Amino acid sequence: MTRSERAYGAPRRVRRKGVRRRAAAALATAWTCAALASGCGIRSTSVPVDAGAAPSRMPCRTAAAEATTPPPGGVSMRIYLVCASQLATVERTAEFDESRSDRLLIAQALLNQLEREPSADERRAGFSSDVPLGLRASDAREGDPKRTLRLSEQPEDLPAEALAQVVCSFAESEGIGSAGGSVLLGGPGNYAPRGYLCTSETKTRPAEVPTLGAVELP
Repeated sequence: MTRSERAYGAPRRVRRKGVRRRAAAALATAWTCAALASGCGIRSTSVPVDAGAAPSRMPCRTAAAEATTPPPGGVSMRIYLVCASQLATVERTAEFDESRSDRLLIAQALLNQLEREPSADERRAGFSSDVPLGLRASDAREGDPKRTLRLSEQPEDLPAEALAQVVCSFAESEGIGSAGGSVLLGGPGNYAPRGYLCTSETKTRPAEVPTLGAVELP
């Protein structure tokens, strides 16, 4: 070995060994991370993971939400529509003779509003309605409890969200709802009316309308 080789050859070998050590350390670290991930139950997958629906950006509030005074000849009514998979209120104006505002008249006016297609402003805010067209209300039959309302369709045959809309709109309407936010509803068949509750859970999960059960008839 020449003097030049003795002078420069050894450091080159040291540098190569240093590079090898760093590469080995990086490889060992990678294997350790992979082992830890496997030990924690984390497995790689090429299948897309469904993390659920993205948070809704719907405001669920119309531009006219602050308007509370109905125009002449109109009566302000509050109904529940579906927005972002929950129930939210909107103010509507109905035209009928307020001097004849009996329970049945109010109930049918509420149904008419629930059946009506949301306005452009309401649609932009994210509102929709599941209440079918043609749904009608009738008074209690002989033998029904006093505050019963009969619908032209069996309540439990309605879509769950539609029934929740009807229940909460009726239950929170003065003169229709009973104490505790409940309403007695029956259908066209020979079935006893049932009690339905409008609770905070009903509004946040309208697909699960709480039912009190059939009312015992005298």
